[in-house]
Amino acid sequence: MDVRFYRVASGAEPVRDYLRALGMEERKVCGTAIRALQIFGLGAPGLVARQIDGKLWEIKASDQRVFYCVASGPVVWLLHAYRKASQRAPRREIDVAKVRMAEVLR
Repeated sequence: MDVRFYRVASGAEPVRDYLRALGMEERKVCGTAIRALQIFGLGAPGLVARQIDGKLWEIKASDQRVFYCVASGPVVWLLHAYRKASQRAPRREIDVAKVRMAEVLR
């Protein structure tokens, strides 16, 4: 499966930058989940994901969350990442991911 990182106009890739800033163990857990998605697709063994709203989904990797959507191709777009701190995904985090999703699905 083709997995791509969302890129802002300046060229920065917020999800990739977020993952690089994590500690080695957390980065390894997230990287393993993303690689499984690349190799095996959405039904990857051990991949824990849940639907957030419509085409917006999130990958659960330890206490890290990565929002994604699937576009035609199929291409998986990694849109936004954050550290889970509460039971529900914060509205602000979801809103950021939705804006980016609208951009990549255009």
